[in-house]
Amino acid sequence: MKAILTASAAIIGMTVVSLAGPIRSEARDYGHAGQTFPVIEPDLLSAIEGRLRRAEASGELARMNGIFAKRVEQRVRRPKPVEGITPARTARSWDYDPSIAVERDIRDQKGNLIAAAGHRVNPLDFVAIKQDLVFVDGDDAAQLSWATSRYTDLKAKIIFVNGSPIEQMTAKKRRFYFDQEGRLSATFGIEHTPAVVSQNGKTMRVSEVVLKPGRPG
Repeated sequence: MKAILTASAAIIGMTVVSLAGPIRSEARDYGHAGQTFPVIEPDLLSAIEGRLRRAEASGELARMNGIFAKRVEQRVRRPKPVEGITPARTARSWDYDPSIAVERDIRDQKGNLIAAAGHRVNPLDFVAIKQDLVFVDGDDAAQLSWATSRYTDLKAKIIFVNGSPIEQMTAKKRRFYFDQEGRLSATFGIEHTPAVVSQNGKTMRVSEVVLKPGRPG
């Protein structure tokens, strides 16, 4: 019996030693595997300011400003053409109703109801459009000649969908406009030029005109 207990104790002791070995090795200090660096978050604004100072000192900033100013000038002199507008090949006309639905009650300063929410209001009930709107491609000599020969500044506003209004104002000594981002063309549904928009009672009559070859209209 004593021999059995002695053997058991020896086995337990060997087991403890075998378990203790890996534990001591896990806790061993192996030192640094390589050089370590502190974590630093750079100040973004300082970095940007530094780059601007260097660009200013080298003249790069002035060059970039010059390029930007030139691009802006070019865009002002020749705006981006209205996409999808082509010369008219078939004459067509339609009426555009400018009426709008009132989103909420409109009252005057005394609280009197002028227009209730949901009511449709036609601006042509209150104002008259005395000048026609004439849409042309400013780079098309025939369209421009047709418009300027038929319409004076008092009779119509000539609106470019393409070309340079400033250059033509200098050349022809009269005022021209540009349909920025094609908002007016989209509103009236214009797809071809020349096109004329004029008041027709309580609506606006829109007409796309076909120019005869070799003639200004």
